[in-house]
Amino acid sequence: MAKPKKLFIKTYGCQMNVYDSERMAEALGASGYETTAHVEDADMILLNTCHIREKAAEKVYSELGRFKPLKAAKPDLKIGVAGCVAQAEGEEIIRRQPMVDLVVGPQTYHRLPAMEAAVQQGHRAVDTDFPEDDKFEHLPKAPRARRGPTAFLTVQEGCDKFCAFCVVPYTRGAEVSRPVARILAEAEDLVARGVREITLLGQNVNAYHGAGSDGVWSLARLIRELAKIDGLARIRFTTSHPNDMDDDLIAAHGDEPKLMPYLHLPVQSGSDRILKAMNRKHTAEQYLRIIDRLRAARPDLLLSGDFIVGFPGESETDFEDTLALVRTVGYGQAYSFKYSARPGTPAAERAGVPDEVASERLHRLQALLSEQQRAAQEAMVGREVSVLLEKPGRMPGQMVGKSEYLHAVHVTDPTLGIGDLVRLKIVESGPNSLAGRLV
Repeated sequence: MAKPKKLFIKTYGCQMNVYDSERMAEALGASGYETTAHVEDADMILLNTCHIREKAAEKVYSELGRFKPLKAAKPDLKIGVAGCVAQAEGEEIIRRQPMVDLVVGPQTYHRLPAMEAAVQQGHRAVDTDFPEDDKFEHLPKAPRARRGPTAFLTVQEGCDKFCAFCVVPYTRGAEVSRPVARILAEAEDLVARGVREITLLGQNVNAYHGAGSDGVWSLARLIRELAKIDGLARIRFTTSHPNDMDDDLIAAHGDEPKLMPYLHLPVQSGSDRILKAMNRKHTAEQYLRIIDRLRAARPDLLLSGDFIVGFPGESETDFEDTLALVRTVGYGQAYSFKYSARPGTPAAERAGVPDEVASERLHRLQALLSEQQRAAQEAMVGREVSVLLEKPGRMPGQMVGKSEYLHAVHVTDPTLGIGDLVRLKIVESGPNSLAGRLV
């Protein structure tokens, strides 16, 4: 029997890349690879890249440079670049880093086994197509090994929104929804392998419109059908766009108990002028009305968001509008960044805000968001929450999991184990987690 080859995958970016990395590992498993956590042991190194953050491509080239000594010491080592930087850069990656053996985009990684076979024959392989066939249908079936209690499940890919700052439509392609039957089958398989919570993923997940046996299904209908799976205790979804938050999905937050009361709904700015320049196609007021309706359906809903400061043309008044929106919403969690130009996007051609101005605004925004996050966490003290335990803690007998509001919670009880769904009373709030005790 041939000795298994070792695959080291480094994943950058969002949860969708985490999911994609798992599927890449499964695809290469058909070629005799098993994953390793130690890059020195690898027969193949695969970087699954993200193009969202500043200088993403340069960071990938820098990382590749660190692998040169490994390649020199182990000439048979194969190195690949996958994901959105691969899609954006294509053969330029191999030109700049000739030691790279394969480049594969996020829509073609089901072809990895054939590419790996070509590489083993001494060829270089580049595939950054947007194929019409469904990559998920061509991937090998996952082994029925036990899983941890939580899992990601991609249901939608791509984006048709064309926000002026974003590369996703160019690296992930147009919005595509997976068929209902395939999603349900994958979810049932995950639950059979020990998963109790599934997070549905998509670049614009609430734009989901998948083909079902009786027509096109919305995300809300898919969630309600997934909720019927015996053993699946929790459902989440991310990331959403305000323009796709329809009535049925809002209602689902109130009438589907398995849908967790946590929602990530990016707005990016509180200024209508900047939102228009960003091509967001909604106003701050429209966003706030959606929040009102969501909270009417589920009053305890915890909101998360994304914000960009220093977008080209942003004035101090525009920034103050963002602070005002944040104060109105009251976020339990949020992500904020200075604008950085993505080559090829419309905003990249515009003059930016001076870096020192953007940095100062980001500091002010993050201070406000941190204050809100601390307040939301401290407000949990004295409340009872449901916690899905995911891993051992640092102390003997301690377990760590997530509440329905996505707060990290730890509890000490030697009778508890991974996958237990327990009711805890929160007794303390720390810097990054809550402490609970069994009710």
